[in-house]
Amino acid sequence: MRSLATMLLSVLLVCTLAYSCRGGSTSESAEAADSIHSIPDTLRVGTLYSPLSYFIYREEQMGYDYDLIKQFGVDKGVYIDLVVAPSISSLLEMLDSGKVDLAAYEIPIIAANRDRVIPCGVENITHQVLVQPKGNPDSLITDVTQLVGREVYVEKDSKYQHRLANLNDELGGGIMMHVVDQDTLITEDLIEMVSSGKIPLTIVDSDIARLNKTYYNSLDVSLEVSFPQRSSWGVPIDKAWLADSINAWIDSSEPRQAQEKLLKRYFELSKNSPSLSLDLSKGRMSPYDNLFKKYAKDIGWDWRMLASQGYAESRFDTTVVSWAGARGLMQIMPRTARAYGLSMNRISNPEASISTATAIIRDLDKSLSRYVPDPEERKKFVVAAYNSGIANIYDAIALARKYGKNPQVWSGNVAEALLMKANPDYYNDPVCKYGYFRGKETTNYVIKVFDMYNRARKNVPV
Repeated sequence: MRSLATMLLSVLLVCTLAYSCRGGSTSESAEAADSIHSIPDTLRVGTLYSPLSYFIYREEQMGYDYDLIKQFGVDKGVYIDLVVAPSISSLLEMLDSGKVDLAAYEIPIIAANRDRVIPCGVENITHQVLVQPKGNPDSLITDVTQLVGREVYVEKDSKYQHRLANLNDELGGGIMMHVVDQDTLITEDLIEMVSSGKIPLTIVDSDIARLNKTYYNSLDVSLEVSFPQRSSWGVPIDKAWLADSINAWIDSSEPRQAQEKLLKRYFELSKNSPSLSLDLSKGRMSPYDNLFKKYAKDIGWDWRMLASQGYAESRFDTTVVSWAGARGLMQIMPRTARAYGLSMNRISNPEASISTATAIIRDLDKSLSRYVPDPEERKKFVVAAYNSGIANIYDAIALARKYGKNPQVWSGNVAEALLMKANPDYYNDPVCKYGYFRGKETTNYVIKVFDMYNRARKNVPV
């Protein structure tokens, strides 16, 4: 599985996306550029791990920027040599030195970058916004002047702290700013804390707010508190022809339609994990209990554990399709289905889904056995890997080992290390091979599966 994840990391891609100003180019200049410069067979593209641009989930490469680049590659027949930089400054240095042809990441369109980067693609305009609970419409903050007398939490030394301080000065004071200085706390954590009621308000960029709203629908992120911030992809100054080609491509109808679908996928479709409230009073778990019993024997699991995982995945709905594209009763990704010989026309078949899931679980268990020798403890790792992909669990084990946690124990150890993969200080650590990952969903998933299993053991006979 590690080799599979590594192969996926260095797969094809290509240039162009989304986010960018035109830099004065026109369709006519793009056509002229194409007549002089042809796009090379291989395009060197730099990006960053992030929840918006590029990450790995269930062994699939994902991200808004990544997917749009991939579409460009399909349309143009270009292979992408993808390089992941640790920071924007490093990415800009790669552009300057000629190590990459395109920065497939949101580069701020500011005067400081004017002499080294030509923006291209779709210009992305964001604002800093207030994150607040929806609550009662009458209590919703709809104007920045209403922040006077309110408590707002922001990260220390962040652009949000600086903006809030300036806003406080503009209003004549009165905003109660709380600066959060915790190494393990990041922007997404503050958003979750607003959702759960632990803090009243925070400030983040609008694209981050929109993405997180798909996890926390109880939030309002409509109030802008800053001037517009422009960003886009970029190419070096000597590759204006490439910028023109990218701009011409994204201006055509099919790429625009693809972009709209990606916007919906990443910024609108709900990613909520529903609470599990299955009625077990009749001594059964699902219409598919016989199938769970049949195939659980193949992996030596209690069938109620396998059924608990099925419920956590789909609530036993064979037709459901997740935001990431996972399908069927056991929510199997299309690429994984193909690898296990499951055709797309059978991916929603309950027996085919359960039998394929047990084959996946068997392979995950085998791959993790060298890391977690205790078979009972290993089940938690396997359940987690089924949800996140084994690559992210490998990273979490490595981080746990490095930072003094027990790499063979899930709760409080590797689970905590998996949460660290949402923090750039850790996902850019050399021991972390597979970059950013939102571990909160997986750690909650493991808890839900085992809680359901423990309930089933008490109420459902073997």
